[in-house]
Amino acid sequence: MLTLTDENFEREISSLREPVLVDFWVSWCSPCLILGPILEKLVNEYREKLILAKVSLEAAPRACQKYGIEQIPTIILFKEGKPISGFVGIRPEPQIREWLEENLINDGQKEIEKIIKECEERARENGFRLNPDRKVIERIIEGLLENEKKYGARYCPCRRVTGGREEDKKKICPCDFMQTEIEEQGHCLCGLFVKE
Repeated sequence: MLTLTDENFEREISSLREPVLVDFWVSWCSPCLILGPILEKLVNEYREKLILAKVSLEAAPRACQKYGIEQIPTIILFKEGKPISGFVGIRPEPQIREWLEENLINDGQKEIEKIIKECEERARENGFRLNPDRKVIERIIEGLLENEKKYGARYCPCRRVTGGREEDKKKICPCDFMQTEIEEQGHCLCGLFVKE
């Protein structure tokens, strides 16, 4: 946990690569004292994705003025040195967790989540399911997105793109071979879809 003051606020916030959850508070504020442990617990859960910084209003009046802190506790989430979201007052832990999830997910991750939902629906419609290993799913989808950038379509990352339009069309996920592979082997070649 970082302790920020007017002297180090801008330097620390702009130098950190991870998002920073900044808790503007004072020691005599009861709601601040209730919210503090909740934030610490959540940041501990997101320890590789998020840093908690505490800012006492008394130690950082210029920072408080710059960011319009008029009530406490005020929480602001910074990404790449810029404030992206925040809230004032106490919120229940589940609500803060949901807020963090919404704000920590990056655009690339949002695209992956969207594709996962599409794939789950496709699997349900066809009587199979997605691979139970989330990391495998994400790696495969990253490959699909990379192929989309490189070749203009979401070609199966486990199949070679030849440049022949008609031949390659069969390799766009879900590929033409998927159904047969799932029936015969229990999974498609890349392992995104598996037998129910």
